[in-house]
Parts: sequence; structure tokens; C-alpha cells
Amino acid sequence: MAPVSLNTGWKVVSRKKKRPTSEEERMSSSGETQSDNSEYRGWLLKWTNYIKGYRQRWFVLSDGLLSYYRSQAEMAHTCRGTINLAGASLQSEDSCNFVISNGGAQAFHLRARSEVDRQRWITALELAKDRANKMRERVDDEDDFVVSPESTASALRQKLDHLNTCQNLVNQHGLALQQAISQVEDSAKLKSLMKEPVIAHLVKKTAEFRVASSSMMKACSTFVTYAAHHEKEWQMAREQRERLEETVESLARQHMSLEKAMTKSKRNLSDIKQDRPPGEGVVGIFDSDEDDEDFYDAMDNSTDSNNGSSVSVPVEVPAKEKPVSQEPDRSSISIKSTSRKRRLRIPDKPNDKANLWNIMKNCIGKELSKIPMPVNFNEPISFLQRLTEDMEYGELLTRASECATVEETLTYLSAVAVSSYATTSCRTSKPFNPLLGETFEYDRTSDFGWRSFAEQVSHHPPVSALHVEHDNWTYYQDFSMTSKFRGKYLQVFPIGTTHFVVKSTGHHYTWNKVCTTVHNIIVGKLWVDQSGEIVVKEHTTGASARVKFHPYSYFSRETPRRVTGGVFSPDGSPKFELDGTWDNSMSCAEVLSSDGDDWKTAEQQTRWVKNAPLEDSEKIYHFTAMACTLNEPEEGVAPTDARNRPDQRLMEQQNYPEANSMKLRLEEAQRVRRRAREARVAAEGPAAKYEPKWFKKRECEITGEEIWRFTDEYWKCKETQSWDRCPVLYLEDEEDNDT
Repeated sequence: MAPVSLNTGWKVVSRKKKRPTSEEERMSSSGETQSDNSEYRGWLLKWTNYIKGYRQRWFVLSDGLLSYYRSQAEMAHTCRGTINLAGASLQSEDSCNFVISNGGAQAFHLRARSEVDRQRWITALELAKDRANKMRERVDDEDDFVVSPESTASALRQKLDHLNTCQNLVNQHGLALQQAISQVEDSAKLKSLMKEPVIAHLVKKTAEFRVASSSMMKACSTFVTYAAHHEKEWQMAREQRERLEETVESLARQHMSLEKAMTKSKRNLSDIKQDRPPGEGVVGIFDSDEDDEDFYDAMDNSTDSNNGSSVSVPVEVPAKEKPVSQEPDRSSISIKSTSRKRRLRIPDKPNDKANLWNIMKNCIGKELSKIPMPVNFNEPISFLQRLTEDMEYGELLTRASECATVEETLTYLSAVAVSSYATTSCRTSKPFNPLLGETFEYDRTSDFGWRSFAEQVSHHPPVSALHVEHDNWTYYQDFSMTSKFRGKYLQVFPIGTTHFVVKSTGHHYTWNKVCTTVHNIIVGKLWVDQSGEIVVKEHTTGASARVKFHPYSYFSRETPRRVTGGVFSPDGSPKFELDGTWDNSMSCAEVLSSDGDDWKTAEQQTRWVKNAPLEDSEKIYHFTAMACTLNEPEEGVAPTDARNRPDQRLMEQQNYPEANSMKLRLEEAQRVRRRAREARVAAEGPAAKYEPKWFKKRECEITGEEIWRFTDEYWKCKETQSWDRCPVLYLEDEEDNDT
């Protein structure tokens, strides 16, 4: 029989660059490829509907998934459909058509150009299906392989499974080919009628055998390459281990020498203490610039090698002798921060879920503050503490107060306004509604240079007032909101103005907040979006900044959570362009020239970058490092401080049943106080109305609106621990003491 030339229409492509053979050049016109990592690509006809029939689509088989696109260019941005081959079934309808179904409603009806092409796809799909069923995770790229005996053995077993599958296919197609040849040789009739049908039958079986054999050869080649590659990596790992052992040995020798030097220094220090006059400091041994003494100054909690006891060297170093940072404004902060060690985490939240539908189905259209929510949907901080959390990036306010121009200050204040929303992308839990008269102080003078105080000054409507004081600036705001539950989403509309005053210049800045929308309230995963525009205005000069929060759109190609805007001089000309995202970072660029909306800008400068999240932050309500310190117990605060709230503390301690019970008792006690207060107002007149203890309502001299201003009396009362004016909020057997 004369040899039959077969053109399968396939091209074999390796990840390593090589010069194509003449046969590959001839077959490349089909556009179909097969890589050594079992990734197949090529054109197939896919059944669309009865009107359009079969349409040509570009198919990609990779990692057990078969995906298709309208063209190769679509692979960069759009996938028209994907089917998982794990558990899928393959059926051949005729010489060119076949069907892939995953057992559900999803099925691909496909057609190849020829029977050989169909067999090539069937072989590739069977191999991919076998791998997908046997392993959910496999190594695709040898460069990403982790050198370890377990992972290497697993990867080699996967390659062996691949070889076994190829061997089974070769055996099947080889047996079919042998049977076809035997029929031709044994049948005299077929020998005498050696015509096109018989030749076509032999061509088909020969092609199937060649396809299976080719896959077998490629699998063997991949196995050999894989093993050789990891042999080199094992050798490198052994060399790295030897270098590491040498390094550890060297460190051990250095540690021993340091321990000996430390022991000697302790004896010298003891001798000096015995000889010095009473009351005299022991700074003398540290006055030198020798390296040894610099080292001993840092060894506050070293361990003695003889008895394992803790060694503490009580050295009194004057401020001028302490190391000076390259940033003078931060050196004092780093020194003072040692005065108190704050906690870094809170207890992990329990896996205790409540049925939100049963709670919310009767609350559509109601105010959020009037919905009785269990603590399961809260986070263990009060809204007063959440409002104080806007100061997480308070260093931006200090930098803003030091700027040479108002426009530059506005770039920092715009970043402050945006940064307050940074955690809302992942924190969807609701803070505790403060009780009327509840307070929260947060003194970070020792490390950040500022201290804040907040009070719930009104309950209907709920209004929270915040005041933050720094040597260079003052920051204050009163915050209220209206909220509506729409069934599928919740909208929060903020009310109130934020004020920032630079003490050295008297410049007064104000800005507003934007609308917050919480989606998928009933069904699906909660997610938060911000929309609207923040206007930051300096009232002395008239300069301003505008920051637009772009709402998320499924059809938009813009970066999600994007913010854009600009800083404008008093005459309205642009000075800086603002750009970023409210959950990550924000930058500005000076405007060199402008022609309407077309601005030519200089290089961008970063104004704000979000702090990295804590490890396993999802276990602690996605709290930041600062948020973990907000509810940390502290002595000397007012009895009304949110840290003393029992239901909030019980929730933090994972006692949800007791927390829910305590929350209901506190809210009911607040209703009792309100009814008693209303009765007194009816009897005595407006003079009996509730008045906040630490804030007074005044007219703002800049904006003309009525705002709540701090009376500066709280810190004086704290010094003397005079809390007579504080109402009783948290005791179970409380009395009406809010006058």
C-alpha cells in the first residue's frame, strides 16, 4: 500500500523558542496550536441557535477549562463562555461533530473541520478531563514550582498519571488499527476491492494512532524535562542549605561573644553604681561614641546566658543624648510612644450567624436608627469610636498645616477626606448606636501629637460631635445622617460639616461627606460603594478643591472606586489635579497649563496610601491597627465612655447571647429616661430639655450655621476625676440621672 500523506491542520508549539520545521510551517495556517503544558487552542464551529446555526469561535483548552472567544483578540478582555471538564461527558455525533456537557444545563455543540481534527480535539479533551478529575491543583509552569520532596513527588505522580492515560489511548487506537489491517489481509473480497472506502478506513485508523502516539511521545518528553529540571533545583537547594548552616553557625559564634561582653558590662556597671555618689545619674558610661556602648544602650531586655534571667539596664539618657531621626517632627513621637504599649489585636469574632431576612423583612422604609439589630451584625465599637477612626491618617492634617500655600494644603485635606472611606470597602458591619450622653476620649498626644473627644449630643435625630486638638491645628465636626432601607440596598446620607483650622495662619477649611450605599442587604455578599462630590473650601481666600466619587457601574471600564478632582485658586484656575481610589491611595499633580478641561500636569506626587491590613484581618472584623486600640480598656476615663459599655464589651469577648440581652436592657433604659424627660419638659417647660455635658451649640462665625463646639471642660474634669455631671448610662439598676 502506498504511503498516505496526512495534514492534520495542527502545529506543535513549545514554550522554548525553536526554528519551525517545514511541516510546522505548512500546518500553521490553520491557527490551531498545542503547547507542551497541555494548552490547546484552535478554531471550531459552535452551535449558536436555529437562526445563526454554527459560528466560528476561537477555543482555548487550559487547566481543565474549555473557553471560547469570538476572536483571538478578545482573549485579553472578554470570555464568551467556559465549561469545566471535571466530570464532563464527551460524545461524538458523527465524523466531525461532538458535544461537551457538564451534566447540567451547560453544553457545547461543536464541529471540527475534518474527522482528523475532531479526533485531535477529542484526544486533547480526554487528557484534560482525566487530569481535571484526578487533581484539582497541578503545577502548570515549572518556574513556579516549590522545591520540596512532597510537592515534587506529587508533581511527578501527576505526570505519571498523564503518561498512563496516554498509554491507554495508544493501546485503544493501536488495537483498532490492528483489527482494521487484519480485516484487510484476511478478506479476499476486500483485497480484490481495494478501493477508496477501505483506504479511507485505514487512513482514519492510522491518523488516530498517530495522534495518540504523538501525545504519548510529548508526555514522555515533558516527564523527562520535568525530572531533569528538578534535579537542578534539588542541587541548588542543597547548596542553599549548606550556606544557611554556615550563616547560623557564624551567628551562634557572634551571639556567644556578645553574651560575654554583656556580662562584663554588667559587672562594670555594678561597680560604677557602687562608687557613684547618691542621686547621681549613670549616664557617664554612655557618653562615648564607641560601638560597644551604643549596643548596650539598646539591650534593655537581653537574656543572661548563665541563668536565663532577664537583664534590665536602668539608664537615664537626657533628650539631647537620644538618637535623632532624620525627620525632626517624628523624633519626639518615636520617643514618647514608649510611654504606653497598646494592644495589636482583638479577640477573633465567632462564627455565629443570624438570619438577616427574619429581622429585616418588616423594616423596609424605616430609619436605620429605629431598627432593633442584634449584635451579630455589629462590630465591637461605638459610632463615636468609628467617627474618631477618621483620624487614622491624622499625620496628613499636620502636614497640611505646614504647607506654604493654601492650594497645597487643599491637596492634603482632600486626601484626608478620601482616606476616611478606606476601610468601608471591606468593613460592612454596623457600629453600636451611641446612647444619649455617651462619650469617647482618645488621647494620642504622646505618640501622634493630638487628642480627641466625642459625645452623643442628640438621640432624635442622632447627632455625634467630635473635637480634635493639636498644637498646630484644630479639627471638629458634628455628624448626623438619614438612612433608608430600599429592600436590596441601604443608603446613608450624611448631614454635617467638617472643620479644620490652622492655628498659625487662621485659615479655616470645611468639607462635606458623600453618600454611602450598602448593596445586597438580603441576598448575596454585602459590598459598599461611595458616590457624590466632596467640596473642600478655604473661607479666607476662597480657594477650593473638588473630589468626585465615581459610582460603580458594571458596564464601565473605569477603575472601580475611583476618585478624581482638582484644586482651584480663588479665581477658579486649576492648580492641582487629583486622582486615585478611595480604598487605596490618592495622588496629585501640579497643573502647568490648562485649556478648558484639558490640563497639562507635572509628575504625580502621592498624598495618601492606605495602611497595610493586619494578618487575618477578616477574623477581627477587618479592623486596622488603630481600630484595635479604640475599645481597649483604659482607666481614668469618664463613666460614660464607650469603653465602659457592657454590651459592646461582651460582644468583643465573644459572648453574643449576653451581649444581645444587655443591649436590649440598655436601649429600654434609654427609652425610660426619654419618657421621664418628656414628662418634665411638659411640666417645667423647655428648661428641662436635655443638654449635652461637654458641647454647646453655637453659630459658626465662618459658615453661619449652628454647630456643636467643645467647651474644653472635659480634660480639666479628668485631671481631678470630677464626673458629677455625667449621667448613669451603663448600670443595670440605673436611675434617671441625666439632668
